[in-house]
Formats: sequence, C-alpha cells, structure tokens
Amino acid sequence: PVPVLDGGHLVFFSIEALRGAPLSMRKMEIAQQVGLVLLLGLMALALFNDVTRLFE
Repeated sequence: PVPVLDGGHLVFFSIEALRGAPLSMRKMEIAQQVGLVLLLGLMALALFNDVTRLFE
C-alpha cells in the first residue's frame, strides 16, 4: 500500500486534533513499527495456512 493513502496518517491527524497537540516523532515511530509487526504477523499466518493446506 501507498503509505500516504493507507489511512495511517489520518489516524495520526485525528489523534492530534483530539489532543490539540502534535504527537512526538517517537510515538509515531512506535505506532508504525507496531503496525508493521502486526501486518507481518498476519502475512506469516496466511502463509502458514496456505502451506499446511498444500500438504493435506
């Protein structure tokens, strides 16, 4: 996905609007890293399911 169009920036902008202050760069980096780990985990799970079904 294109990072600018995936909705992640909209979440950050919404949080900033609710808080009334910008998020620190460190918090944004942590949130992006957590999202990446979740995405990679989902991909690994899908691959595992595909491989196990292949050998059934």
